Amino acid sequence: MNTNTNANVSGTQNLQDGNELYSILNIQVANWSLLGVKLHHYHWYVKGPQFYVLHEKFEELYNAAADYVDELAERLLAIGGRPAASMAQYLQLATLQEASGESSAEEMVRQLVADYETIAAELKQGISAADAEGDDATADLFTGMIADIQKHAWMLNAFLGK
Repeated sequence: MNTNTNANVSGTQNLQDGNELYSILNIQVANWSLLGVKLHHYHWYVKGPQFYVLHEKFEELYNAAADYVDELAERLLAIGGRPAASMAQYLQLATLQEASGESSAEEMVRQLVADYETIAAELKQGISAADAEGDDATADLFTGMIADIQKHAWMLNAFLGK
């Protein structure tokens, strides 16, 4: 995806207001929104002997993604920003890729691990930006999210035998 957060797609430029922390939060709103759609895709299209286990796990994960979208957007509003709120904005801002075509259950899980690793790295950068702004609440939000993401990645890697 295009990571240029200054592009003006359906008002995207106005969402940033030149504030790095607003931009980081909006990228996360976009990533978690896109990830929620991807997880729904995986939930619906997973096949094979691990169907029941993954079908339930993907549902758990898309519900968690929806909660993160809400937390991130509300945090952004609380500090004076404007969260992205359309598919066009999400696709413009997201650093993750949409699900495409048919994937095996193992490919789905590998892609989710990669997505979680990308998000965790971005959240670590977000912690630094929040610290620079003196925004402990946003830094704490990101820190808690990283802990959850690392647990999900560990469980998904265990599924893959890693």
